[in-house]
Amino acid sequence: MKPLITFFPLFVITFFCKPCLGDEQEKPWLDALHENISESVNESALWFDEFFMIDQNSLSEKALGEARIQLGWNPRSRELNQFENRFKIRYKLPNLKNRVDLVLSDYDDEQPDNLLQNTRIDSRNEQNRFNLALQWKAKPDSGLSHRIGIGRRLQPFVKSRYRIVAGIGTQADIRLESSVYYYSSDGFGAEFSGRYSYVINPASMFRFNNHFYFRDETNDWLWQHSWQHLVQLDEKNALICGLYIEGLSQPSYHLNEYLASSRWRVNALRDWLFFEVEPYITWRKDEAFSASYGIGLRVAGYFGQS
Repeated sequence: MKPLITFFPLFVITFFCKPCLGDEQEKPWLDALHENISESVNESALWFDEFFMIDQNSLSEKALGEARIQLGWNPRSRELNQFENRFKIRYKLPNLKNRVDLVLSDYDDEQPDNLLQNTRIDSRNEQNRFNLALQWKAKPDSGLSHRIGIGRRLQPFVKSRYRIVAGIGTQADIRLESSVYYYSSDGFGAEFSGRYSYVINPASMFRFNNHFYFRDETNDWLWQHSWQHLVQLDEKNALICGLYIEGLSQPSYHLNEYLASSRWRVNALRDWLFFEVEPYITWRKDEAFSASYGIGLRVAGYFGQS
């Protein structure tokens, strides 16, 4: 377990203590950082996979892991201390015929990734967002998956999800997804989502997202809708402009927040390193829908092999 425990603090310390500008030849520490963390992730994958090994000579495929670590700061005019630090590790376990993955993260990795302040479906999750789960599929390419693990303040949980993607002609597709879950303290919940994507040209796409979450503890639905325009500027740069709205169903169907943003994503210095700058404006019900201006600053690294 040593690699699993030690690599995350190493990443945080290195990124905040080292500069991020200059000639690549002057930064061998970047390559050393990536190699050390990738080795730790893959060693941990092998450590987990050995639990399921029956015959040392029965398997030629090596267990591998992949990790995504993101550090961010999302200050806005009324709240400057909005920090966003996330990590997610996924291990593929060939001893279980690649039908079972082990997923470790400090957030619910199946939730949409956007800046809406109310996306915390249960605000208490911020106190302990740790998630550890085994994900199982009958076939590696199956749309039906099941999870069992611990999350949301170390509650045992089970979750089943079904996802289907259907093409519409050559330029559009629809992705439908539904899931049901049970947490030992929070109770039952359900999620439904639909996404429509339309390819305008090879470098431009329009996307319309809808998400609905039923929460047993509060007996209401949290809903989110978004409209996004994704543009690939070149091999290293992309731009996402979007409008996001969110609300609740109780005591009546109402709007809680809406947000407009423009996210610039750049792959710089190394092929595994990404930076994001996202200026945004948000209007929240608890602030009388008065405009609040902010900017999201993030750096993300991808490690290991999939």
